[in-house]
Amino acid sequence: MKPNTKYTKSGSVNIAYQVFGDGPIDIVYIPGWVSNIDLMWECEELVDFLLQLSKIARVILFDKRGTGLSDRVMELSTIEERMDDIRAVMDAVGSMQAVLFGHSEGGSASAMFAATYPDRVLALIAFGIFAKRRYSPDYPWAPTVEERQQLYDMIEESWGGGAMNLESLAPSKANDKRFMDWLANYFRSGASPSAALVLTQMNTEVDIVDILGSITVPTLILQRTNDIDVKIEEGRFIADKIPGAKFVEFPGEDHLFWAGNTNEVLREMKAFIMDAKPVENEKRLFSIVGARFQNNHLVEQFTSVFQDLISQYRGQLIHRSDFGFIASFEGPSRAVHCCLDLQKIAELAPLQMYFGINIEEVNTQGTELLSLDSSPIINILDHAQPGQIVVTQTVKFLLSGAGLEFSKYKWVLENNSGEPRKLFLVSNELEATEETEVSNLDQIKQLQKGDSFLEKVLQIIRDNLSNESFNIEMLSRAIGLSERQLQRKLKAITNKSPNQLISSVRLHRAKELLIENTYNISEVAYLTGFTNPSYFSQSFKKEFGRSPSMFIQ
Repeated sequence: MKPNTKYTKSGSVNIAYQVFGDGPIDIVYIPGWVSNIDLMWECEELVDFLLQLSKIARVILFDKRGTGLSDRVMELSTIEERMDDIRAVMDAVGSMQAVLFGHSEGGSASAMFAATYPDRVLALIAFGIFAKRRYSPDYPWAPTVEERQQLYDMIEESWGGGAMNLESLAPSKANDKRFMDWLANYFRSGASPSAALVLTQMNTEVDIVDILGSITVPTLILQRTNDIDVKIEEGRFIADKIPGAKFVEFPGEDHLFWAGNTNEVLREMKAFIMDAKPVENEKRLFSIVGARFQNNHLVEQFTSVFQDLISQYRGQLIHRSDFGFIASFEGPSRAVHCCLDLQKIAELAPLQMYFGINIEEVNTQGTELLSLDSSPIINILDHAQPGQIVVTQTVKFLLSGAGLEFSKYKWVLENNSGEPRKLFLVSNELEATEETEVSNLDQIKQLQKGDSFLEKVLQIIRDNLSNESFNIEMLSRAIGLSERQLQRKLKAITNKSPNQLISSVRLHRAKELLIENTYNISEVAYLTGFTNPSYFSQSFKKEFGRSPSMFIQ
């Protein structure tokens, strides 16, 4: 009954997934706190629920990074990385568009994905979802700081045990020893105590309130009236914020959708899924960067450098003038890291620049142009000073766990709504710096020649092609970054992990050598750092779709 478990890469992280059912619609289940897709199949109630869905759809399960059968990740993960995991799994199974079904914390990532990639989402279903996990006067249903600390303590002292009070997640099953034993085992198998603590801390930082109004896909919010873990008011609040969302309230206390009145939940879900129709989405969320120059007489000589750097981070230059520019990025991490690199260039020039970053809805058809006169980003830039990178609170929340330092800056009023907005300054305190005797002038000349960060990385890899032991640790030392910073920076630029990039560079050089017809296949493998010719051939065919022998003239 249990489907085969497969793996796909999301950057450098292995994500475990399963696929079953053959309906005309894809459903991607984004689990809550922790999961284990193998252990799911040992719970009769959950299996029955999933098989019912598989009668109308192809169901796609996966364990998010840090949980279950996927790679353990001991540092905080950003929602942007979580979205990358969803997209990686969808790509691996050939799902161009799917219904996202997010449970609890998984609903937050699902909602963000739906707002950012509406073309990949047929509809959004969320059960027991929350928008914040930290109390505030405008969201009073979330746990207080003290309550979160109590949860941290319980995880460290009693993970998966009685003190965790797992019965509160499924009160209707509290006296079912078989079910409760499975649930405890499910949590223990889903994450170690350390991993569970990291995930819980990440959840504490979740805040998707500001993006709810940007969700345009058909949305169904499901909640039980007396859910202890997530209050019914949270579901109502979220449904009110999402345009056109349908909210359905069920009697009961269970936070787990596969406990309690599951037939009612299934009927509502099936009816919604079968009625879901693709929606033309002209707008989607982008991370918008605004930049201004003060001594703009120096700008022209660096224009090409700016444009190249934006392209490296897969951004798009939307508007440019003598006084600044606006660019869009698919995620806030790419936007911030691009600004950090632009900031370094400005310091070398010296060119006085300052940046603002916000999450905004942009017309994907290109008919709605942002300019330095009309974009909301101007309200942020008006409060920035030379050398600063100023971000909104929304950007900060979405970058929790990104290895960046944020400091409170000021409160401002939005130009249009008059609502208060909190701004922060961002810096990259974790990035290593290297002492260098190269003058600013020499560095500027290098930049003008296009000697970018990526080119430096590629050159270091090329210089070590024949070294079979060359790895991410050696590359990070050579480039002067921590391994974590290197991973995130390369992911933002190339969408590859360092190891994937090293392998790709080796294989492309191998292809060149094969075409030159100077060496045989085994010699080419050795020259490019592969000691096992069989593994080399497998990797080569995976990269190019053809065996090495087909390139020999």
